Amino acid sequence: MKETKKPAKTGGLNAEIQSRIGHQLRAMYDDVVRQGVPDRFAELIRKLDTEEANPQLGNAGGKNEGSD
Repeated sequence: MKETKKPAKTGGLNAEIQSRIGHQLRAMYDDVVRQGVPDRFAELIRKLDTEEANPQLGNAGGKNEGSD
């Protein structure tokens, strides 16, 4: 059986449109990055980092296992 080559894919977005989309996405995400991390998330991250640094604390603040 003879194999036929698929035609080259045509269409898509030209370079100007891709550039405009890129600029718009950067503008949107720059605004999100400038907002920073909310205090409650920063506190949660600090707590998680502390637990990782002190694994002997185990289930700090939680229920004891098997004490239901």
